[in-house]
Amino acid sequence: MAGKLPVSPLAPKGGFPDLPVIEGVRFASGAAGVKYADRADVMLAELAPGTVITGTFTRSKTRAAPVLDCETKLGGASEAGAAILVNAGNANAFTGTAGVTAVRAITGAVADLLDLPETRVFTASTGVIGEPLPHDRVTAALSDLKASLDPGGIEGAAQAIMTTDTFPKGATRQVEIDGKTVSISGFAKGSGMIAPDMATMLVYIFTDAKAGFEGLQATLSALTDRTFNRITVDSDTSTSDTLLLAATGASGVDVTGSDTFAGALEEVMLDLAHQVVRDGEGASKFVTINVTAAASEEDAERVARAIADSPLVKTAVAGEDPNWGRVVMAVGKSGAEADRDRLAIRFGEVLVAENGQVHDGYEEADAAAHMKGDEITISVDLGLGTAEATIWTCDLTAQYIAINADYRS
Repeated sequence: MAGKLPVSPLAPKGGFPDLPVIEGVRFASGAAGVKYADRADVMLAELAPGTVITGTFTRSKTRAAPVLDCETKLGGASEAGAAILVNAGNANAFTGTAGVTAVRAITGAVADLLDLPETRVFTASTGVIGEPLPHDRVTAALSDLKASLDPGGIEGAAQAIMTTDTFPKGATRQVEIDGKTVSISGFAKGSGMIAPDMATMLVYIFTDAKAGFEGLQATLSALTDRTFNRITVDSDTSTSDTLLLAATGASGVDVTGSDTFAGALEEVMLDLAHQVVRDGEGASKFVTINVTAAASEEDAERVARAIADSPLVKTAVAGEDPNWGRVVMAVGKSGAEADRDRLAIRFGEVLVAENGQVHDGYEEADAAAHMKGDEITISVDLGLGTAEATIWTCDLTAQYIAINADYRS
């Protein structure tokens, strides 16, 4: 892509957070020259023996070769170590048998380099779809990556997997369980083609907690539905979405069934999910869509997603226009149960409409003032039941078009 994008105005003000070292994990990043010049575009994570790896993946029918490979490798604990290798600039998606060959070449080379079973090497690729991955460039960088493995190298790893991202995304939490500290740190990439159907883009989370595969996988899957599966930038689901959670067990603290651990993990996941939205291509507004009083949770999510994905709603937000008619339109098209004469709509705290018409005391200037902020909330009360759902999204600006029209150049 031509030119470096300016950092999103919604980026965290403090920059990349100071993430604690997760015992049992080392990171390295480097420049393989897959697509980009003069920047790191490949990262390697080496995991200690016994690490449990869980994950969720895109359910796209055209998912990439690395995704299919990772899906086959999840399972129980192993006494062997493990590794994760990720490249940016090329998605190795829709590349036929060449894609499979590239995955095997990379995972085999990493396995040989780190003395691991090939079944314990997980890989992912992100970038342009439909172009063969020059995997020899990736494997040529492996020796340098091994030499630079460092427990404190997580920020460099986060930077290496960026594509149209304008900032690296990291999050961490530490909790006390049974008198001991358990740490969780993770990073993500994602900016466009964001409407996850499992997790999102590429996300890697590491913890020193001890856990069995089945319990940790169940926790991850449940939390994914409440975090990454509740964000959208442009309603498009990637071919390469991958989320891996690795538990090294180094703390010795068994978190099986721990609500404290699950709560901290959810906070990390939601933090990263929100950062992906805040870095949505061309985004200038972070938008929360709340739907309440729906007949079912499925209906609540359906309505919230219809509003969040509507180009008309998103462009109105970009233009700072409290056009509540577009919200009514999105509710009506969602397919969820709805009654026009029971709807209530708010922009921020401003009651705009209720009982199927404009609220008697509504002043457009009040709603317009809310729309001028960086953080926008649109709330819809369906008046039909007790179910609710929240979706997080961003606005749609001309910059989104410019980025994607120019993406492959």
